[in-house]
Amino acid sequence: MSDLMAGLHQPGDTFLHRLPVGAKVLGLAALSLAIVVVRDARAAFVFLAVTLLLAALARVPLRSVWRAARGVLLIAVVASAFQWWWYGGAKAVETFLDLLSLGLAALSLTATTSVDEMVDALARWARPLRFVGVDPDRVALTVALTIGALPGTIAIARETRDAARARGLDRNPRAYLSPFVIRLVARAHESGDALHARGIGDD
Repeated sequence: MSDLMAGLHQPGDTFLHRLPVGAKVLGLAALSLAIVVVRDARAAFVFLAVTLLLAALARVPLRSVWRAARGVLLIAVVASAFQWWWYGGAKAVETFLDLLSLGLAALSLTATTSVDEMVDALARWARPLRFVGVDPDRVALTVALTIGALPGTIAIARETRDAARARGLDRNPRAYLSPFVIRLVARAHESGDALHARGIGDD
């Protein structure tokens, strides 16, 4: 997930790179809505071709495309299996292809948009919320911190899992979950203290 959200930005000068962030977000929303609303297996192949074309136009490396597809593959297989059971083969194929298309569409956005560009856009879009007492800079900071925290959270999860395995406790949920939660809370406190020391978050 961290790859999809933060780690796949590919600097470049393609048409998609030059598009404003708002246009890309609206395009992603429109394409995603069309994928969800149109209920036809033949259309699912068209949507998959469109999202593959977008990835090609963005010059996303094949390695990144495979990682993005692999990230949703398990969900797509499970969802398609249920659809096959309930509605038949055509519905299962449609569901499988639609989920892959949604993942590839999101990949094209993250590959051509840096985190800084997205955060700046969110700050601009949140400016009208000043009238209801919402600070747009805090909204942008919250999103930036959330995105930035994802790789660290995944690293903590892997380290905690490896430590539990080293002690032969990998099948004991508490041996994994308790240290994981404690480390996350400690990390959150450290981040809060660092922000407070810089005067961020003070009223």
